[in-house]
Amino acid sequence: MGIFGHMTHSLDLAGESVEFHPWGGLYWPAQSTLLLSDLHLGKVMHFRKYGAAVPREALLRNFDRLSRICTQFQPRTLCFLGDLFHSHVNREWDLFEKWARETGSRLQLIVGNHDIISPLRYEALGFELFQHLETGPFRLTHHPEKSPGRFNIAGHIHPAVRLGGAGRQTLRLPCFHLRANQLILPAFGAFTGTHALDPEPGDQFFALTGDAVVPLAVEQTGPTP
Repeated sequence: MGIFGHMTHSLDLAGESVEFHPWGGLYWPAQSTLLLSDLHLGKVMHFRKYGAAVPREALLRNFDRLSRICTQFQPRTLCFLGDLFHSHVNREWDLFEKWARETGSRLQLIVGNHDIISPLRYEALGFELFQHLETGPFRLTHHPEKSPGRFNIAGHIHPAVRLGGAGRQTLRLPCFHLRANQLILPAFGAFTGTHALDPEPGDQFFALTGDAVVPLAVEQTGPTP
């Protein structure tokens, strides 16, 4: 499946077919649900307010990507796995309100550690708010956790892998991180950092190149320096 030149990667999780998108979204076709994590909206304006030279284009890129991935999947439900809005209300909130009022999807938010804006503001936009959500075989959380009897899908970590090349060259790419009974989504936001992970036996990584999702064997990943 592809649109705008972006190809998804299909996978079976806990008996359910899902699709990984190269920007970090996970689509669950059986429930017409799109999962996104760690957009950190508001972060660009927060940093600009304090003098950081962050281009305004970074702000607009988040909303462009959000609109385009929703156009691709047309989800009935759009569930954010926390850290949707990075800071207190600023000018980005106005853009977010406009986007939320125009979307046709049911909106859900698993509250993350950066989601400090009053729940009343989200509820006024039609959001359902949760500390965690159990649906089908999945337990959706912001922080990764052990979920006996369920498969945990979480965010928070902003996972990445390091790829080694000739001459000690390395490349860091955001990734989906899969291990037994758990998947950690990459950060969807355009202005977020990443955390390079040390692979453990049984881990699987799906690196994001911007246009494709690339499955990697553990031996292709390097340790954090």
